[in-house]
This record gives sequence, C-alpha cells and structure tokens, in this order.
Amino acid sequence: MKLSVVILNYNVRYFLELCLKSVQAATKHLEAEIIVVDNNSTDDSCKMVKTMFPKVKLIENKENVGFSKGNNIGVYQAIGEYVCILNPDTVVAEDTFEKVLAFADLQENLGIVGCRLIDGKGQFLPESKRNIPTPLVSVKKILGNSKAYYASKLGQLETGRVQILVGAFMLLKRKLYLELNGFDEDYFMYGEDVDLSYRILKKGLDNFYYGESTVIHFKGESTLKDIVYARRFYQAMQIFYKKHFRNYGLFDVFVWLGSRLLPLVKNDRTIQNLMPSSRLVVGSEKNTALESLRPNGYINHIEAYKQRTEYIFDNNSLSFKEIIQYIDRFPENNGSTFKILPKNSNFILGSNNSKTRGEIQFLEDI
Repeated sequence: MKLSVVILNYNVRYFLELCLKSVQAATKHLEAEIIVVDNNSTDDSCKMVKTMFPKVKLIENKENVGFSKGNNIGVYQAIGEYVCILNPDTVVAEDTFEKVLAFADLQENLGIVGCRLIDGKGQFLPESKRNIPTPLVSVKKILGNSKAYYASKLGQLETGRVQILVGAFMLLKRKLYLELNGFDEDYFMYGEDVDLSYRILKKGLDNFYYGESTVIHFKGESTLKDIVYARRFYQAMQIFYKKHFRNYGLFDVFVWLGSRLLPLVKNDRTIQNLMPSSRLVVGSEKNTALESLRPNGYINHIEAYKQRTEYIFDNNSLSFKEIIQYIDRFPENNGSTFKILPKNSNFILGSNNSKTRGEIQFLEDI
C-alpha cells in the first residue's frame, strides 16, 4: 500500500466529516487507507465515522492521550509505505496526495514533506515552513520579531528545503517514522512537530516545503487560542530546549520567563469581524437545501470578490480543489467570509480567522 493517512480527532465531529470527505476524494485513485484515531471525544465523532465512513479504520482511545501518543498509535497500525499526519480541521484537494507523493518519490534523502497551508479566510499560514526555533530565535519572536522564526527566504509558492514543518500536514516514510519512534510522547500537545523535524535533520535527511499544493487548515478547531493553549505551547518549548539545547543557560532564562509571563499577555487578544452584508452561493446548480439560508443569489463562479459577502461553496457541484482555489484567491481585508457545504451534508462550516473556533450552521435550524 502506498499511503496511510492518519487523522487524530478530538471533539471536532463536523470538521472531521468535511476532512474525511476531502481525503476520500484525494485518495480515490491511490492505494491508500484512512485511519482515524479518536482521543475519547464526547461528541458523536465515532458514531459518525462508523456510519458515514465504514471503510475508514477507527481507533477509539479510552482517554485523551494527547497529540503525540494518539498519532503514534495510528501510525503503528498503518501499513502504507508513506504516512501522512493530518489534522481533522483541514481540507485537501483531490490531487494533493498524488502531487506530494510524486515529489517525495523523486527525493533521495527524504525526511518530511509539508505543503502550503491557508486558513479559513485564505490567508497563508507562515508556520507552514519554519526555521529551527533556537532559544535566540524564540526570544526574538517573543519580543515581536518573527523574521528569523519563519522560513521567509523561501516563497510560499516555491518548493525547497526547510528545517521545520507543521504537524497539521506531514508526509514521510512510515519506516523513518518508526525508526525515530514517532512523535516524542513527552509532548502532550504542541512542539512534537518541531522535535520530529529537528531529529530528522540531525539524521542528515532533508525536510521539504512543497508550495505547489495548498491545503486549508482552519486552525484553532482542536483547541481554543486561550491561556491554556499559550501555557501548553511554551511548556512544549521548554521540553524542546531541555532536550536539544542543554548548554544555552542564559537563553533558558528567557525561555523560562516567556513560558510563564507571555501566556498572561497572549490571553487578552480579541478578534473582531464585521458581519457580511450579503450571502452568495457558489455552485454549478441551484441547491434548494440552501434556501433556508436566504442567499442573495446563486453564481456558477466568482469573477470579482464583493466586499462583506459570505460565500457558500457547494461541494455537491464544486470539487475541493475548486473551493480551495477560490478561497486562496480571496483579497485580503475586504470583509468577506467563506463557508463550505460538504457533499450530502446538512450543515455549512468555516472559520473567519485562525485564532478562534470556526462556525457551524445546520440548515434545518436556520
């Protein structure tokens, strides 16, 4: 088998449904398996997977074992030559895996391949490609200078070697993953992707950013961006530095201070979004199920983006690749938002920023 896609889920049932529909479409012409590891969700995620995706291998953990261990459990049961670690709040295009695998097969010194990630408003996520977060680099980032933190020398549409990739989308040989014992389970959440990327570099292998394929990462779905998030993130960085940078005494002091003081600052950020003034459905056919949304019109394609408009993309008539391309072309700061109606579903969902949870609307409740 060529590919195993491992998706770790925790209480994001509707985003998981959308993700699985996109992954199914993207693996249609591949020898592939899809594995969902559920970290003891309290919603009906597992019931949904069993009912709607009977061919998906579902692993039901009896407790929330965290990101690292949860993904390790899935990869240890996988059988593909390659594994792709994929977040449940992502949407892939129909050709994503084919393109990334074709690129990976050409590399002689392959570590991890990551791809270009955008949020629910079409904004590029710079964490798609990063540099090694040495204590000095991290201190600069804490002080507001993130230039050295992100791999900005490589353009977002380019392809090339980078040092650190993000755990929302990581493709690598399963054999390599197992040789490294997967994600370090000392990390409960956050930092494990940095650690794995760094350990692969230390083996003399190359990590690649593949900018020719774009994936939506709604972000913020598996966890809220609050004080708990901030503390966990900086605690993860503490683990990373203790493990890999033991001799950086002075910088350890800065990281220690940052891990305790910065969460208190980060917690006070608020996001404001203007309400859209109109709503348009994008799809090749009129969908009567969407009439309850009282759209201002139906269009086959977007010729020019209107300001403060909510665009609803109908996956019953548009491919995931077309939807991603539309969102990716979104002009910045014009006040418009996006929602997706998954094929044969009764809800629309989307995310207006990458800091807070997205929005789910059920058609029958409108």
